[in-house]
Amino acid sequence: MYDHTTQECGDMKIAIIDDAQMNLTLLKHMIRKIPSCEAFCFLDPAVGLDWCLHNSPDLIIVDYMMPGMSGIELAQRYRNSNAVTPILMITANHETELRHQALQNGVTDFLNKPIDNVEFTARAKNMLALHRSHQYLEREVRAATAQLVDQERETIFCLSRAAEYRDPETGGHIVRMAHFSRHIAANMGLGVSEQELLLQTAPMHDIGKVGIPDSILLKPGKLTPEEFAIMKQHSTIGYSVLNNSKSPLLQVAAEIAHAHHEKFDGSGYPQGLSGTDIPLFGRIVAVADVFDALTSERPYKQAWSVEEAVAMLRDGSGKHFDPDCVNAFLTDFENILTIRTQFTDEDYETRDPRMG
Repeated sequence: MYDHTTQECGDMKIAIIDDAQMNLTLLKHMIRKIPSCEAFCFLDPAVGLDWCLHNSPDLIIVDYMMPGMSGIELAQRYRNSNAVTPILMITANHETELRHQALQNGVTDFLNKPIDNVEFTARAKNMLALHRSHQYLEREVRAATAQLVDQERETIFCLSRAAEYRDPETGGHIVRMAHFSRHIAANMGLGVSEQELLLQTAPMHDIGKVGIPDSILLKPGKLTPEEFAIMKQHSTIGYSVLNNSKSPLLQVAAEIAHAHHEKFDGSGYPQGLSGTDIPLFGRIVAVADVFDALTSERPYKQAWSVEEAVAMLRDGSGKHFDPDCVNAFLTDFENILTIRTQFTDEDYETRDPRMG
């Protein structure tokens, strides 16, 4: 049986679970004396538990002795999914062992039968106040955490722009390749949170170029073997710059900076990793980075056509690139073309690489 009584300003939900109708009626009458409360009454403990699991009450009042499911068992099962809602157990049993068992299984407090009206009201109010305080603290913690995440993202954005001002191959490139990377991740079945993490961190892949001399970084012609050896150090420099941070975002960015020039056949740098020993985000960014670099015009080279770049990715699949990443990149390819149109080098100055 389920019965529900709504008060004038009902914004706190109290579940009352007892197999005796007289007890439900009495407890519901007492709840009416507590402002801004809504009472939900259940004779069947299984039905009451199911309602609590789906409706997040502010307080659960439960009898100890009930057929089919005791109050302790109900508390234990409810705690498997909710650790904070207070549970007030009503019992005629005064044994210490029972109370210990109840407390160990999630009961917050006790009331002995026969119930004292004043004591019941005071305990219920106190537990509701504590629950509301806990909810407030949870909201504050979530807000503070969100602010920290925003600050981390702003740090990544600023560092990415710092690299842009020194590297002629960035600009709109870091925006496009970040969105290409998210496209690959989505088509590989990664979750939304991982896709967003990749979008936020991929722009940092070449941050290590801030440590490369201008004479090499800005050289219009082909690099000598000695110059290329210095250029390759940007992967290690980027990793060193980012990995010392305790920020999870910057640590992921460090991994990408370190791994995006590794090759699937082991011929890449700086560690010569191969196959799935290369971190997944590094394998994804390698495909996105090379495609956009090839199809972008630079002072020292003309842009390849999209068809030429796609042919290069197919040819490098299993050698330079992870075949799964190449296949994911080429899936729903119209989205790739949309990204290229949406984020151009010409209007990049007005855009934020964090924007979708």
